Amino acid sequence: MDLLVIGGGMAGLSAAARVAAEGGTVVLVEKAERTGGSARFAGFVWTTPTVEEMRRVNPDGDPELATALVDGFADGVAWIRSLGVECRPPVPVLGFGRGHQVDTNHYLDTCERLIRDRGQEVLTDTWTRALVTDDGVVKGAECVLPDGSVRRIEATWTLLATGGFQGDPSLRAEHVHPRAADMGLRANPHSRGDGLTLGRSAGAAFGKKDAGFYGHLMPAGVSLADPARFVDLALYYSEHALLFDTTGERFVDETVGDHLTAMALLERPEARGLLVADARVHREWISASYVEGIPGLDKFQLCHRAGARSAVADSLEDFASMPEEWGYPGATIRDRVEEFNAAARANAATAPGRLLDRRPLDEPPFYVVEAAPAITFTFGGLLIDTEARVRSADTDGAGPIPGLLAAGADAGGLYRRAYAGGLAPALVFGLAAARTALAGPPATAAR
Repeated sequence: MDLLVIGGGMAGLSAAARVAAEGGTVVLVEKAERTGGSARFAGFVWTTPTVEEMRRVNPDGDPELATALVDGFADGVAWIRSLGVECRPPVPVLGFGRGHQVDTNHYLDTCERLIRDRGQEVLTDTWTRALVTDDGVVKGAECVLPDGSVRRIEATWTLLATGGFQGDPSLRAEHVHPRAADMGLRANPHSRGDGLTLGRSAGAAFGKKDAGFYGHLMPAGVSLADPARFVDLALYYSEHALLFDTTGERFVDETVGDHLTAMALLERPEARGLLVADARVHREWISASYVEGIPGLDKFQLCHRAGARSAVADSLEDFASMPEEWGYPGATIRDRVEEFNAAARANAATAPGRLLDRRPLDEPPFYVVEAAPAITFTFGGLLIDTEARVRSADTDGAGPIPGLLAAGADAGGLYRRAYAGGLAPALVFGLAAARTALAGPPATAAR
């Protein structure tokens, strides 16, 4: 068999469907009862339009992987369209990216149907307990079927695409931040580091420990058990607001992006903060469309109805009367907002600075929501090359482990405390894994 795919999300389904479409042989194993993973909760395939822009927003990521992502994006979109799945016209994303709205559920289901229609297997509710290796070459895996029996699946190539380790609190604490164990999870609960464990058992190199994660600010203390809340309650508008930690101080340039602010807040005391906006921000951002083509929702009202700690203040003076149980120095926050507004009106520098929206927040009323970071997927993972081959720890990442591939959030190195799309890397490197598998056995396997 050409390829065994462990994990049936965006990366795994893309790889398996491409191999099947090209006449190859493939088995896809997914431990959940349904394929799709967290990709079912997303709706945009996007990244930076140029390599130069990628380097600007992601300066510490692997430059070869970054280039491969940007260069392979158009082919990835073409592949989606070749399956009859609509990719809407490109629109700006996050101010620096460009991408397409996609019916991801249609795409994922189409991939699975294609695999089955070509006579290949998709095994759900099946978990992988160990890789099969022979003299350092990965040759498949031992998988536990729903009835408890073990099936040994041999393959020339094995792709790890289990979605990262964000579903495991202890791994988050170890590889992201000690407080990350308590973060909310805005993703499926099945991605618990299976790919990481399997890869490291075969000698895979692991990415830098401080690579970070992709997530968003969400209303603190609100349950994320309902996936509908992953997007509805995400506080994207934080880029135009002010964020204060429990000491009453700003600590980050909020305008660089909500996804980066979430990482910064995790490292502050208690990993929670107050997000303060005014009537202008409410009108232009909180209740407006965040991405072209997506209807606007009043996120403040959604957070309030969900039970979030929130308030509307008629004036900045009201901050001095903030409830003591909230645990924030309201008078200090009032003073800091006034200081920020004075500097903004004078076009003077603020600390921290503001790269983008430098306008004052001085139009009452003021909208306050307590925010906390929530994780979608991890950046740290198994190091790969541009062909999706997993790098060996024995060679300090210089050479690949024969027969082993990784893509999606199981693969690390692409981003380091930066982000330029999640579905796009899964798609591009999933397709790269398919090309590698279709090209034949690894060189060392032919000895």
